[in-house]
Amino acid sequence: MLKITTAKEMQQIDRITIEKYGIAGTILMERAGLAVVSRIHEIFFQNRDFQSTEHRAQSTDKRRIVVLCGGGNNGGDGFVIARILHNQGRGVEVYLTARPENLKGDAKVNYDAARKFGLKIYPAGRFLKSRFSNVVIVDALLGTGLSKEVRAPLSDVIKKINGLSFPVVSVDIPSGISSDTGRIMGCAVKAQSTVTFGLPKRGHLLYPGAEYTGNLYVEDIGFPQKLLASEKIKVNLVQKEDALSLLPARPAYSHKGTYGHVLLIAGSKGKTGAALMAAKACLRTGAGLVTIGIPETLVNTFQSRVTEEMILPLPDKGNGTLSSKAADAVLEFIEKRANVLAIGPGISVDDEISDFVSLLITESGVPVVIDADGINAIAGRNGILKKSRSPVILTPHSGEMARLLNRTQNTEHRAQMKEHGTRNTTGIEQDRINTAISFAKKTKTYLVLKGAPTVIAAPDGKAFINSTGNPGMATAGTGDVLTGMISAFLAQKLNPQSAAILGVYMHGFIGDIAAEKKGEHSLIASDIINSIPRVFRSVVS
Repeated sequence: MLKITTAKEMQQIDRITIEKYGIAGTILMERAGLAVVSRIHEIFFQNRDFQSTEHRAQSTDKRRIVVLCGGGNNGGDGFVIARILHNQGRGVEVYLTARPENLKGDAKVNYDAARKFGLKIYPAGRFLKSRFSNVVIVDALLGTGLSKEVRAPLSDVIKKINGLSFPVVSVDIPSGISSDTGRIMGCAVKAQSTVTFGLPKRGHLLYPGAEYTGNLYVEDIGFPQKLLASEKIKVNLVQKEDALSLLPARPAYSHKGTYGHVLLIAGSKGKTGAALMAAKACLRTGAGLVTIGIPETLVNTFQSRVTEEMILPLPDKGNGTLSSKAADAVLEFIEKRANVLAIGPGISVDDEISDFVSLLITESGVPVVIDADGINAIAGRNGILKKSRSPVILTPHSGEMARLLNRTQNTEHRAQMKEHGTRNTTGIEQDRINTAISFAKKTKTYLVLKGAPTVIAAPDGKAFINSTGNPGMATAGTGDVLTGMISAFLAQKLNPQSAAILGVYMHGFIGDIAAEKKGEHSLIASDIINSIPRVFRSVVS
């Protein structure tokens, strides 16, 4: 899997490459500049072979390139880009936000080289006063090391870039985006494309940074592969080939028992749909058998709607919700028949259900998937998770995660989030990766923190960022579908980490396929279930 770095991790890779492997910083900067120029030619001039004399002669696109450089190494990359484009005969304008005499190291070397090639480099104040027509803007203002809010006059430059409505290519990361959290540090460049080096950064994938990044290109500029694949980097990007390599086989010599039996505790009065969607998704994803454990007063309702699924009537309180007495029947059933337990979709929450869920976590002895009301039922009881005799996967959205962490909302937070257009008021959205990792390590569980993007965290501190899914999936029932899919992969003997990774990836991938047909505005959870067979047939073949 491709690693995803923090700013500090990438700085270490850069430093070790220079100090231990003897690759000079100027060489890395030159390669970075060449990589960006290559992408500029591919995106805007339809040819990456920009060094070809024939290509240069045939190019009829005479758009000028405006390169905005900061005073650090990101600006140094900008000087290289400007020099190469200028040397090819492109019209290039360069603007510098720092004083030339304050430039140091590799940035100063490449500033001097650009000047020797005949480039005029203007102060950024001139950019603010100038008018432009039909240009491509290269943002080389701020790199991945940004740690404080962007202020004037640099913020004025960024605001003008965003107001020009010309395409922007950012170097390494859009200026003003936190490399570690994706947060906007005061203001940020809105790029059409971003060219980064070695590995993607967390801020490229976390919102709002992902939106500002645009199309992301990860370029090899010569960092040692040993460093890029280091196990010290704990966060990974799940891509198609990674996920599909986990798909369980379907041997010819097999039967329904080969593919496992999931007991799904789900549903209550008014919430029967959650149980049915989770069960159907579980079967469609390959589980051999699915039994739905439901309040006994709802048996007639369910019997009229299930086909392939089986029903386990459980003691309830007479109002369509489970009684704590149901635990004995569930544990007996697991001991005799089921190899996976899923709890939560639509079960409602009260003290009895909290006791019921807690008991099943500690006593079931099989892998457990907990979602929705199952998560709400143990909010404030996180210590119970450490007592489980078998692996536990939790699948909260950010609101459920906040309840697990006992984080509350207040008026001040709500006002701040409304001002900045941020979704969650508990701080979870501001640091999704570290929140997930910390919880998984502390509780020794596998955590699937649903959202954009979904983060899967393991007890050993590793995390996996999903690369599929779309806004159309923000609709009722899609979480129930995910519960069914992860449970199905567990039933087919995948380990919890693999089941979570594959379940999340395929859930999003199938959602993307369904959205192509139905449109994001009209997508509903059953569209995802109905698309499972077609997508599985396609990827398996």
